Amino acid sequence: MAGEHELVLEDQQSTNDDDTTIRTGTLWTTVAHIITAVIGSGVLSLAWSTAQLGWIGGPIALISFAFVTYISSFLLSDCYRSPDPVTGTRNRSFTNAVRVILGEKKAWFCGSLQYVSFLGTSIAYVVTTATCINAIRKSNCYHNKGRDAKCENDGNIYLLLFGFVQIVMSQIPDFNSMVLVSVVAAIMSFCYASIGFGLGFAQVIENGKIAGSITGIPASSVSKKLWHTFQALGDIAFSYPYAFILLEIQDTIKSPPENKVTKRASAIAVTVTSIFYLGCGCFGYAAFGNNAPGNLLTGFGFYEPYWIVDFANVCIIIHLIGGYQLFSQPVFALAERSLTEMFPESRFLKNFYNIKLPMFPAFRLNIFRLCFRTTYVLSTTAIALVFPYFNEILGVLGALNLWPLAIYFPVEMYIVQRNVETWSTKWIFLKIFSFALMVVSVVALVGSIAGLIEAKMN
Repeated sequence: MAGEHELVLEDQQSTNDDDTTIRTGTLWTTVAHIITAVIGSGVLSLAWSTAQLGWIGGPIALISFAFVTYISSFLLSDCYRSPDPVTGTRNRSFTNAVRVILGEKKAWFCGSLQYVSFLGTSIAYVVTTATCINAIRKSNCYHNKGRDAKCENDGNIYLLLFGFVQIVMSQIPDFNSMVLVSVVAAIMSFCYASIGFGLGFAQVIENGKIAGSITGIPASSVSKKLWHTFQALGDIAFSYPYAFILLEIQDTIKSPPENKVTKRASAIAVTVTSIFYLGCGCFGYAAFGNNAPGNLLTGFGFYEPYWIVDFANVCIIIHLIGGYQLFSQPVFALAERSLTEMFPESRFLKNFYNIKLPMFPAFRLNIFRLCFRTTYVLSTTAIALVFPYFNEILGVLGALNLWPLAIYFPVEMYIVQRNVETWSTKWIFLKIFSFALMVVSVVALVGSIAGLIEAKMN
């Protein structure tokens, strides 16, 4: 240990523009953060989701959710500063914006949902990463022993391995220290989404036909068809929205007007994401039809060339390592900020130690940070061990996130912030928009919970 000194926590958040946070974000780092948040494990479920909805419903749902996501980010980006979106005081988190604009009670409700969503997304990323590592093992086994070989492995060890990596990664201090991680993760997301897109297209050419139907996969009963349709909507809903992390991303932008930069970044990110989503969803369905796997790159619709499938899964793993941190850093910041405010004299919370290990750069260690963040990672890993169900988890999370976080709060804050007159044309449009997405969110949640129960029972 080179020494010990007391510091103000880097994550300390203030609504005052004179805080000590050093912001270095630009348009392109914002795009990278958004793409890291958006293109995640959800893209791998889109072929299955399109297969449930069919050739009309699938593409319409993908395009509609892209539009909804952009509208949501457009409304929310104006709430970063209040009361004026350009010159007002910073609201450095989603929950803080709700507190300032809508009041304490709604902020408490919003915060509860937001942090449950962070936790749930982290769990989904643990499950997905373990699935990808297992897929690499199985891909190599099938290549060497044939497709009929018994290549099943216990995936629990991979869950634990990912958890260990995240314990190390979670020592990244804050969002502003994550630019390189987000850039690498965004590049990886382009790689594996492109591979899924390309393999689906190649399979369609090899088949010489476009598989699938107008109505999608038939089911043994009307109720089962409805559950799968609703779950597919939940999976697509999970794939797009990033509202509950947007203001935290916007807080990294180095100079105002931050809302204009965020709107441009959102437009770029959503456009790029939609192209890949349509490609993966539609070409995956066109290639496999009713046999579209729940996870395009780990469900073994594709066996060869096995090394491309392996490479795609490695890209997913690298991306999800960064994505996990993107959704965990706000949780870390809240806990550390809140406890520091409650116990301002605590040396356990505020003391940092300079550590220098052989062959590694020097870094600063805080014992509380190490303990809390390690406990958080272990908790997400433990829950993933109990519920390792890819599609069902994505559907539940998507439905929970969609209406309250991505629609209701952005709409209500925008109405208050911009003083939108009651019963005006804009007010009516926003209310109809919110109500319609509430209905979609409810049916998606019902279908996804039914799917999760069915998967657990089976």
